Amino acid sequence: MNTLFYRFGAALAIGLLIGLEREHAASREQEKIFAGVRTFPLLSLAGCAAMLLSEALNSPLPFAASAGLIGLLIAIAYAVGARQGQIGMTSEVSAVITFLLGAMCYGEQFALAAAITVATMVLLSLKPEMRTLAQKLSQEDIYATLKFAVITAIVLPVLPDRTFGPLEVLNPHKIWLMVIFISGISFLGYFLIKIVGPRQGIGLTGLLGGLASSTAVTLSFSQRSTQERTLAKPFAMAIMIAWTVMFIRVLVVVSALNRALLTQLWLPLGLAAGIGLGYCGYLFLAQRTHETSNIDFANPFDLGPAMKFGLLYAGILFAAKAAQVYLGEAGIYLSSIVGGLTDVDAITLSLSQLSNSVAGGLDTAIAARGIVFACISNTVVKGGMVLASGARELRRALLPGFLAMLGATLAVVLAIG
Repeated sequence: MNTLFYRFGAALAIGLLIGLEREHAASREQEKIFAGVRTFPLLSLAGCAAMLLSEALNSPLPFAASAGLIGLLIAIAYAVGARQGQIGMTSEVSAVITFLLGAMCYGEQFALAAAITVATMVLLSLKPEMRTLAQKLSQEDIYATLKFAVITAIVLPVLPDRTFGPLEVLNPHKIWLMVIFISGISFLGYFLIKIVGPRQGIGLTGLLGGLASSTAVTLSFSQRSTQERTLAKPFAMAIMIAWTVMFIRVLVVVSALNRALLTQLWLPLGLAAGIGLGYCGYLFLAQRTHETSNIDFANPFDLGPAMKFGLLYAGILFAAKAAQVYLGEAGIYLSSIVGGLTDVDAITLSLSQLSNSVAGGLDTAIAARGIVFACISNTVVKGGMVLASGARELRRALLPGFLAMLGATLAVVLAIG
């Protein structure tokens, strides 16, 4: 009996949440909707009750009849709204989903029902932002994303899921999965920049740009600093934010692929991120600005860059394995430093895979130091961009944080293990 109360209680809560969102949206946009904060909970309870009757009678007819009746009512409501000039099916589709979520609650699929509820509410709440995104996406963005999706959907299932090569380390299926994984993270930053716009502030551009490309942020602001010297500290703050996001991004990637390796990395990379955040706070307090920024980022789902990253990842994976076999620990560090000069993601994925006992058995402490060396190498390259193309004021503003971040991180990683 208690289980039944949990099921119906979960259905009621889900209906209330969706109903509150629909009621709020209707009030905000001054629109009339056929269902609100009372009707949506009733719909979810109806779905749960229909499943109860079907189970009690050992027949799918009660649920089918209830679903048909609910569907008919929703269709009538849509027809009435369309006749009054209200074209749109968002609330109607939400009502169908709410009814089905109630049925899922009776089946005790609470986690899945909660996840679908959250996803539904996010989509419903982000109506203005989704429209803005649709308007800002270019035709090239759409084509690039579609090409990547089509190639992935067609190619990934047929790629062999086994290792090839003399060192038995290259797995085409896993390599392309890693390309999708990293491209997805980069696309998140690109997606957010498209929503809020790159001209929403220098600091915000540094934050979102760090997800898309910290190198692009560094190069763009370094070049701009020579024309706008008075904005040296805001530019330095944006660059430091992008670098900090890079360290956090590495931790997120490792946590998704190799939890044992994360235990070795969280201290040095977390320290680097902490120092970066602290120095960003200092720069923010030292000089605030309302200036905006505009940086061009390439769509990370474009097939060309994705293929290049896949080849780079495979090459670094092979080189790291060869270095481990023929040169030992020193070879891993050398390949990490060289690989980090161009891309931190590729070396992070490679060492995460090699340090997995099933995939290669590389010692996690060695893999962790290799990833940190790659991060340091990459940051040094970006620091070199600032020194080479940035104004003197930018170099002066960024140098203390740059040295503190690298020095502390290197000292910690050398002291551990």
